[in-house]
Amino acid sequence: MIHHGAADFSAALVVLLVALPLCLGIALGSGAPLFAGIIAGIVGGVVVGFLSGSQLSVSGPAAGLTTIVAAAILKLQVYEAFLLAVIMAGCIQLVFGYIKAGIIGDFIPNSVIKGMLAAIGLILILKQFPHLIGYDADFSGDESFEQPDRDNTFTGIAAALNYISPTASIIGLVSILLLFIWEQSWLKKIKWLSFMPGPLVVVLIGTGINEYLKTAMPATALELKHLVSLPVANNLKDFAGFFRFPDFNHLGNINVWITAFTLAVVASLETLLGIEAVDKLDPLKRVSPPNRELKAQGIGNIVSGFLGGLPLTSVVVRSSANVNAGAKSKLSAILHGVYLLLCVLLIPFMLNKIPLAALAAILIFTGYKLAKFSLFKSFYQKGWDQFVPFVVTITAILLTDLLKGIIVGIVVGLFYMIRSNFRSSVFVVHDENKFLFRLRKDVSFLNKPAIKQKLEAVPEKAYVLIDAARADFIDKDVIEEINNFMKHAYLKNIYVEIKTNPFKTAQQLFDQPKNIFEL
Repeated sequence: MIHHGAADFSAALVVLLVALPLCLGIALGSGAPLFAGIIAGIVGGVVVGFLSGSQLSVSGPAAGLTTIVAAAILKLQVYEAFLLAVIMAGCIQLVFGYIKAGIIGDFIPNSVIKGMLAAIGLILILKQFPHLIGYDADFSGDESFEQPDRDNTFTGIAAALNYISPTASIIGLVSILLLFIWEQSWLKKIKWLSFMPGPLVVVLIGTGINEYLKTAMPATALELKHLVSLPVANNLKDFAGFFRFPDFNHLGNINVWITAFTLAVVASLETLLGIEAVDKLDPLKRVSPPNRELKAQGIGNIVSGFLGGLPLTSVVVRSSANVNAGAKSKLSAILHGVYLLLCVLLIPFMLNKIPLAALAAILIFTGYKLAKFSLFKSFYQKGWDQFVPFVVTITAILLTDLLKGIIVGIVVGLFYMIRSNFRSSVFVVHDENKFLFRLRKDVSFLNKPAIKQKLEAVPEKAYVLIDAARADFIDKDVIEEINNFMKHAYLKNIYVEIKTNPFKTAQQLFDQPKNIFEL
C-alpha cells in the first residue's frame, strides 16, 4: 500500500540530485553513452520502483558493475550486442526469482551488512572530497580502490590538493555547512522550511553563487568541466536519437551469453545486499521480499536493455539518501524516476548549471550519516565477534571494491559464527575427579577434536557424566568418538554415565548402553 505524502515528493527530489551525477558518472566510467546511465536511472525508478516489494530501496546503474560493463563493451565491441546481454541478464534474474534464489541474502551476517553501509559512507566521503574542491579527474560514482585515472582512493585525494579550485571549494564548504544547519532541530520547527529538502537548497545556492560569479567576476566562475554535463536535445527527434536498441543477431555469440550470466549473478548479489542494507536503515524495519525483488530487477534490466540503458541493481547510496530524506514508501523511488525523465526532457540546460561541488557535498553528507562514529562504538560494545567482521568488511571494501570486500567480510563473519557455535555446543566442567561433559544445541564434526582431546585428558579412577539431554543434533563422528572412549574407559577405571533426552533412549544415540553403569 503506497501512502501518498509530502515526504515522498521531497525525498524523491533529494534522490534525483544524488542519482543524477551517479548515473552520468557510472556511464562515463563504463565507456557507455552518457544517456545510457540516465535511461537506467529512469527505469530503476519507475519500472523497478513500481514492481518492487521494497518500500525504500532505489535502483539504478551500479558502481559495482562498472568494471564488468566496461570490459564487456570492449570485448563485444558492438554496443547493441552488449544491450542484448543486459536483456538476457534480466531474463536470468527472473529465473533466479522464480527458483527462490533470494534466500541467499538471509545468510549474510548483520555485522557484514552494517560494515558495508559504513564502508560505503567512508567511500562517499573519500571519493567525493576531490569533487568538493574542484578536482574531477575520476568519475563521480566510482567505488573501487584502484581508479581509472591510475590513482587510488588515497592518492586521488593527495592529487586533488594540487588542483584546488577556490570557487568549487567555497561552494562545497558552504553546501556542507548548510546541510548540517538544515538538520538542526530549531530549524525544523519553522514550518515552511520543513517542506524544503536541504539538498535542494544546497543545489539552488551553489548554482546561484556560480551564476552570480559569471556576471560579477567571470574569471572566477567554474569551468564547464566542473558542472553537470547532461546530453541536451534541441528537439524530440534529437531526444529520440539518444536511445539505442539491442541487436538480436548476436544471440549466437558465446561472449554475449557469458556477459549476460556474469551481469545476472553480480547484479543479483548487489541487489540482495542492497535490500538487506536498506531494511536495516528503515525506521519501521519493514522486510523486503527478496525473490520479488529479483523478478523486479529482472524486468527492469530487460526494459533498460531494450531502450539502450545500462544494467541496474538496488543501489545503497540512492536508497540511504532516500531514507535520510524521510521517504515513507516506494512512491519516492517511482517519482525520482519520473523527475529524472522530465528533467532530461524539459530542462537539461538548467541541470547543466549545477556545480559538481554542490552534489559532492550532498553525497559526503550522506556518507557521514552512514558512517557515524556511534555505529563503530556500538559494534565495539557488542564484542569482538561482532566488531572484527564489521571492521574487516569496511577495510576490505575500502581496499578492493564492494563485492570482494563483502565476500571477505562474510568469510570472517562465518569464522566467528562457527567459533561461537563451536564454543557453546560443548560445555566441560570438573570438580576434582568428577567431570561433566554437556552437549548443547547442535554438536557438529567441528566439535570432535575438542571432545576427543578433553575425553582423553580425563585422569584414572574418574567419574564422567556425559549429558546429551539438551542436544538437538549430535554428529555421528562425535557419537563414534564417545563410543570409542566408553570402550576403553575401563582400562583407566573410569566410570561413565550417559544422560539423554527422555524422548531418546541411550540406545538410539550410543552403541554401548550396557557399559554405562558397569565401567
